[in-house]
Amino acid sequence: MSGNEINSIDVVIPVYNEELNLDMLIERSTNALKDREYSYRLVFIDDGSADKSGDVIRKWIKIYPENITLISLNRNYGQHAAIIAGFESCTADVIVTIDADLQNPPEGIPMLIDKMKEGNYDIVGSLRGGGRKDNLFRKAASGAKEYLVRKITKSNIRDSGCMLRAYKKAIIDVVLKCNEKFIYIPVLANSFARKTTEITIEHSERSAGVSKYNAWKLLQLFFDILTGSTFMPLRFLTVFGGIMAVSSIFFALLLIALRIFFGAAWAGNGVFTLFGVLFFFIGVQFFVFGLIGEYICRISMDVRQRPKFLVGSKEGKL
Repeated sequence: MSGNEINSIDVVIPVYNEELNLDMLIERSTNALKDREYSYRLVFIDDGSADKSGDVIRKWIKIYPENITLISLNRNYGQHAAIIAGFESCTADVIVTIDADLQNPPEGIPMLIDKMKEGNYDIVGSLRGGGRKDNLFRKAASGAKEYLVRKITKSNIRDSGCMLRAYKKAIIDVVLKCNEKFIYIPVLANSFARKTTEITIEHSERSAGVSKYNAWKLLQLFFDILTGSTFMPLRFLTVFGGIMAVSSIFFALLLIALRIFFGAAWAGNGVFTLFGVLFFFIGVQFFVFGLIGEYICRISMDVRQRPKFLVGSKEGKL
């Protein structure tokens, strides 16, 4: 693919106990993507479903054998692992991810592709418009997570929790080179992208079934993002320890001056001096722990073997 040309798309759809949604999802997806200037394929990953999700998809494969692929995992591994399994089977110019619950309409997929062609974007995400159709707890928890993700990762993604996203194949190829277990695809992919944007697409209520994300899974997802995307907490520990140790030195100098000019009572009769010494050693401990953490982080980065860069193009004699 060169420039804004898009000849084919793969739509990766993780599935876990979505039997009741699949017929409508596939029908709407095929209607939205047929007769386009690009070919399409729906890549379903059955993430160890306990219902008849796999059977529903197999029924549709007989109707659209050229447009539907089913990858069945032997057990439930989680949404992001399922998506990675789908990515490994993708060959199209652009890869789109979408949930199977129909809260993000498949009719939005062509909108993502049009936007990508319009601005030659590497990634086009979507914002849930029309007011999120989730319960109050889910909205509050997701809102807090999104705010913290933006602050911690310095990402410009406003709605990383929305799975309706389009990626150029080059971005997905470099994501697949990241040999690590716990990754958060939107943030990781965004770190390799040159040009990204987001468009607003109507958000709908779940038509059937229940959400697979409870409070515990949202918290677990946040810590995966925290530990997989940034070393900021450890660096904060280093900086905090250094500031504490230096401050304790100034505090000790102040106590000495008070003792000289105003007597022992102004220095707390030695009590404040003990505090100063204690704060100094605590600060040094924090600083050393943070420094050790920095070395561990660098080891972690080497073990992950993430690509150091992504080449955009090469010209002239090579």
